[in-house]
Amino acid sequence: MGKDLSRPAKAVAYVILLALSFVMILPFFWTVITSFKQQTEILTWPPRFFPSELYLGSYQYVIEKIKIGTMFVNSLYIAVVTTAGQLVFCALAGFAFAKLRFRFKDGLFNAYLATMMVPAMLTLIPRYVIMRNIGMVDTRLSLILPALFGGPFGVFLMRQFYLGLPDELMEAARIDGANYPYIFARIYTPLTRPILSTLAVFSFMGSWNDFLWPLITIQSNGLKTLPIGLASFQSLYGIKYSLLMAGAVLAMLPVLVAFLLAQRQFIEGIAVTGLKG
Repeated sequence: MGKDLSRPAKAVAYVILLALSFVMILPFFWTVITSFKQQTEILTWPPRFFPSELYLGSYQYVIEKIKIGTMFVNSLYIAVVTTAGQLVFCALAGFAFAKLRFRFKDGLFNAYLATMMVPAMLTLIPRYVIMRNIGMVDTRLSLILPALFGGPFGVFLMRQFYLGLPDELMEAARIDGANYPYIFARIYTPLTRPILSTLAVFSFMGSWNDFLWPLITIQSNGLKTLPIGLASFQSLYGIKYSLLMAGAVLAMLPVLVAFLLAQRQFIEGIAVTGLKG
């Protein structure tokens, strides 16, 4: 009887999940379909969901005229460098807060974590003034340095994962004469691949989609990133939807590939980290 009752419940759950999946996927699918339409076809009434024919002119214009390839390389370079820096420094800080013993450790961590409550808008002007005073405005370093050393979220994520790893590993290594850098690099780091993959996806997406800070600090066309390039398709006289959707599809590809490559580790990292309060 229990099995008979569970089957309808499972069927209802599957239907709800399929409906929610459809709702989540529909905007992405619409973006891809619209990128293959001409501007006139997008604005027709009644609207058509599928294009009458596949139009590749939007992609050709975006790649050749807008030079989105340069913006793509700029965004990719900045995202990869900042992500690598955040993985290193957040892992080091998380390991220190979780496994090492030093004075004021808890107070320092709580104070650092409290900075998450400071709105990012409040730090824009101080950051810009600092970058201007050291002569780094309108350079890639102005986009890399503020995010290179990680943030409270990444440190918190790594600390929570390290707290779930047994302290006996460190104690055994210390008895064998290993120092802390060796313990961190050779013993604990191989165990942190799931959470490192999770942090890498978050960091990459945050850097890849960043718009306001590059808009403020970058003036040269050769240094502009993809979000700034996509904003150029919008003007006071309208929006070029065909070009905007083509650029959006190209901008989604690296994030989608990064998530697919790290999907298993991403889910495992989130699940394991959530177990430790």
